Amino acid sequence: MASLRKASSYSRKKVRPYTRKSSRKDKAYIRAVPFSKIVKFSTGDVQGRNSGKYKYAVKLISKEKVQMRDNSIEACRMLITKQMDKHLPGNYYLSVKIYPHHILRENKLAAGAGADRLSSGMRHSFGITVGRAAIISPGKEVFIILCADEKGARIARDTLTMVKSKTPCKSTIRIEKLAGDPSK
Repeated sequence: MASLRKASSYSRKKVRPYTRKSSRKDKAYIRAVPFSKIVKFSTGDVQGRNSGKYKYAVKLISKEKVQMRDNSIEACRMLITKQMDKHLPGNYYLSVKIYPHHILRENKLAAGAGADRLSSGMRHSFGITVGRAAIISPGKEVFIILCADEKGARIARDTLTMVKSKTPCKSTIRIEKLAGDPSK
């Protein structure tokens, strides 16, 4: 497997979503889409969430517009799940609120004579697909952890503080007390 480019190659660029994938080949701009590396978008106690057991929501909210690669989202999700299972086993609900729709492209560089598109002229100027990313707007919720009490909310806040270093954006953590049904 090829190594990944550093996050700054993609995260802070102004970008137009590149997502056109169609089952009809003549309508598709993208011939092959890489699989998303995110395994689950929600984990934890789903029945407790549906029954209104959780009274606190701890949210990681982006402060700026960035792209976040799917492997970064999955790394954050795994860290949150590991920490919450360690401290509050079975007493939380995690939801990933972003989805990597945007397809990342890269032109592979040839090693000699200044050829930058593998000697195919402008025919392959788009590059090949190398991954997926989510485009996050300012104020968008990235992760939400639902907890039953204040102790759980503090643990969730500390966990999201650890996660902030894995995200490419400036973000804030907000704790909200839920009044009624958390699914609304």
